[in-house]
Amino acid sequence: MGSHRLSRSVQTVSVVTLIGALVACSAGTKPNTDAGKGQGPVQDPTSATTVTFSSWVGSDPTMKKMAADFHKLHPNITIQFQNVSADNASQKLTTQIAGGNPPDVAYVDAFKTFVTYNGHMWGLPIDGESTGLFYRKDLFAAAGISGPPTTWDEFQADVQKLTDPAKKQYGYEVFAPEAAYYWYPWLYQAGGDLLSADGKTVTFDSPEAQTAANFYTGLAKYSPPDYLNSNSFDGRVAFAQGQVAMYMAGSWLAGTLHAEDPKIDDKWSTAPLPDGPAGCKTTIAGDSLVLLANSKNPDAAWLWIEYLSKPENLATWTYKSPNGTELPPLKSLLDSPDLAKTKPVLKGFAELMQCGVASTVANPKFPRIEQQLNIELGTAFYGQQTAEQALANTKSKAEQILAH
Repeated sequence: MGSHRLSRSVQTVSVVTLIGALVACSAGTKPNTDAGKGQGPVQDPTSATTVTFSSWVGSDPTMKKMAADFHKLHPNITIQFQNVSADNASQKLTTQIAGGNPPDVAYVDAFKTFVTYNGHMWGLPIDGESTGLFYRKDLFAAAGISGPPTTWDEFQADVQKLTDPAKKQYGYEVFAPEAAYYWYPWLYQAGGDLLSADGKTVTFDSPEAQTAANFYTGLAKYSPPDYLNSNSFDGRVAFAQGQVAMYMAGSWLAGTLHAEDPKIDDKWSTAPLPDGPAGCKTTIAGDSLVLLANSKNPDAAWLWIEYLSKPENLATWTYKSPNGTELPPLKSLLDSPDLAKTKPVLKGFAELMQCGVASTVANPKFPRIEQQLNIELGTAFYGQQTAEQALANTKSKAEQILAH
């Protein structure tokens, strides 16, 4: 694995639901409210203390070294890793919370917006990424295309020119099981949104959303049919093998491609997503460190989070780690010339953070709605209904979900 992150959709962490569980945890049993009281910095424990840390990065050499370095600074605190796979992290953590035995700190798939609930932050971001365009320079050159598309019209023209089913070559790649998440950038670029600001009204059937859905589902005819029912992480193989010329993904893919297929490093590059009617828009994602409300060692746990959140450690964990292609969640680091110098492939992704859209959906029922969007938009990929029908069908089911 060349990156600390997997595909955002492969992790499938229902962060809103998880944060709701964190709040329920704090409401169900009384947390230690005396911890951390008083002014000034949190003090080190006076006796040996173990901080349990649930994550899928416990075996990462960079993380293991940071834990060892932290222990040297805080000799009474030992970090105990609770390793869990990324795709099971949410379920495992929710089970631990429900059972009254949560870890002290958890590493969760979330960014700043997603760890804010009822005006309170429940975690601090440790890394992030924007969603950009990966493209095969060799296929573009063979098709006589000088550079990546910058508008929807250019994208449409390029994807047609790059598709030749007889050669098993396609211009783009879409995935029915993850249809919703990879539709969101097009939705935002068209000027649409998912729900109203209060999270109670469906807005993903607006004229702007219909424009985005029509454009997006129409791309299925330029996508390899063998991968249509696959997922974005597995689908990277088609891009690596030169079957697909363009691929939408977060910066995680850069590290993964380099680690798995270094021989093609000179055949691909990255670019911002093409501008839509509403201009430059893209999704952003990331991971956060969450301090559990019922932590048995909240002060020591906070010292661990505070240590990992230092600028120099955020840089070490993200773009300075071997093959690391995550972005640091601090503007000072994003704007630093050091980032582009260390990992040139990340320069465009860092710039895209300026037009990144962090989902404002804060309704714990939304993951169920997203599942319906996957089903309906996926069906439209297969030509079994129109994009408008897909949105209308999802809206009907979403309103039932929101009402109960």
